[in-house]
Amino acid sequence: MKYVCDVCGWEYDEELGCPECGIAPGTPFENLPDDFACPLCGVGKEDFSAQ
Repeated sequence: MKYVCDVCGWEYDEELGCPECGIAPGTPFENLPDDFACPLCGVGKEDFSAQ
């Protein structure tokens, strides 16, 4: 599943993870740290929508 930042459109793909943020491929969005922030604009998980 993919999650898109509602503010800037950056996409988190669970299959790919976010290696530049230290998040391994296959990590479900709900398992991201509570303090996860969009790497482009800095908003939190609450500002992402499932696609």
